[in-house]
Amino acid sequence: MHLIAQTLADGLVLGGIYALSAVGFSLIFGVLHVINLSHGVLVLIGAYLALVFSHALHVDPLLTMPLVMAVLFVAGYGYQRFLIQRAVDRSNLGSMLLTFGVALMLQNAMIWVFSPDMKNITPSYAFASFHVAGLTFDAVRVSALLASLVLLSCLALLLKASPLGRVIRGTAQQTLAARLCGIDVRHVYALTFAVSAAFAGAAGIVIGIILPFSPADEALWTLNAFVVVVLGGVGSPAGALIGGLLLGVVSTMTAQYVGPAFPNATMFLLLVVMLLVRPNGLLGNAFAASR
Repeated sequence: MHLIAQTLADGLVLGGIYALSAVGFSLIFGVLHVINLSHGVLVLIGAYLALVFSHALHVDPLLTMPLVMAVLFVAGYGYQRFLIQRAVDRSNLGSMLLTFGVALMLQNAMIWVFSPDMKNITPSYAFASFHVAGLTFDAVRVSALLASLVLLSCLALLLKASPLGRVIRGTAQQTLAARLCGIDVRHVYALTFAVSAAFAGAAGIVIGIILPFSPADEALWTLNAFVVVVLGGVGSPAGALIGGLLLGVVSTMTAQYVGPAFPNATMFLLLVVMLLVRPNGLLGNAFAASR
């Protein structure tokens, strides 16, 4: 019983990280209707930037989060406005191929700059742990989970209560009506992508402090984001959280009780079942009500 509880707790921690890494992908898919195959690269760029900034500034990696998010916000805005939008104007398939090509180029650029070797971000409390009700928790994993929950809550608040969030939701639900109201839809799309890129960078920091990473991992994090979105639903931080927690628990339970080689197989089986039973995800499309 203790082993089950410990495995479940580890799965929930891992699930929170999956949720944060996927929420940006979910937002882009829900608002822009673009499958961003370079999402995993943005996550890894956040991890590498945190590694560089934490060493240069001699601060805790989590404290570099505002700086990393600001850099990726600006880069994401330009990426969508001047590259992806032009591909979308031609065809949706063109945007998918573009993001795939950008992912390959940036992956090779990261290999050239940082080498293909595994890296990790080691905070001062990397080896600290504590016990609660007989369960053992690593300080790093708990801090990563708390950071994930705070960021997901901030994004939910941004989408629900801020003027930018209302514009994003209105544009996603009724694009033509938004244009008729004088909203610059292309600017809103670029801002949405910028927010997504910023949160992908934040996810990279959280991932980097608990897991080793290398440029080759970009496809893994893009795939995980896609699975989380299918499980939880499109465009909703709550959907990303539910999908991420479900995926994290399934992965840890499978690794513990079936074998460490089977989590990916279980993940794809869960993906197929969800597509057959509830293709819109557990919470559905957050922006579909007014379509």
